[in-house]
Amino acid sequence: MSIAPAAPPVIQLRVPTDEDAVAWHRAFDDPEVMRFFGGRPDELSMYEEWTARQRRHDAELGYCLWTVLDGEGEVVGFTGAQPWAQSAYGPVGETEIGWRLTRAAWGRGYATAAARLTLERLRAAGVERVVAAVDVLNERSVAVARRLGMEPAETFTTNVPGQEVRCFRLDLGT
Repeated sequence: MSIAPAAPPVIQLRVPTDEDAVAWHRAFDDPEVMRFFGGRPDELSMYEEWTARQRRHDAELGYCLWTVLDGEGEVVGFTGAQPWAQSAYGPVGETEIGWRLTRAAWGRGYATAAARLTLERLRAAGVERVVAAVDVLNERSVAVARRLGMEPAETFTTNVPGQEVRCFRLDLGT
């Protein structure tokens, strides 16, 4: 008896709204979710600024960090891409793909499904390659990058003591 592979989860991506700042703030108000992002939740004002910046990215670039909605239309996090924002380390000048989900959404295929949809949208926007900067200890995100076909490349030391980030790369063949 063979078991059919599980169907990808039903997801939808949308450009973040003003209300999504509140939803992201709630979704990421969990030390475990934020473990590889400084370990503590950010203030609501940061998410308000971040969602506004994503709307600008979408208008100017045709892509951004989109809000991920599950099959019931509930916000479960974000995925998408944006220009590499760091200047102290990392793949400066590259387009970074990323994802972050509420803990309740972990292990259900949302990150991979949403990231694959992101890659389709990036190809359509003419993006030639992407990188993913992943904490070397973040096994879940490393697994998503590998499922997307991304290849590990250089490693960077961040401004967080003891943190190393592996850069994964993928040529989109546009």
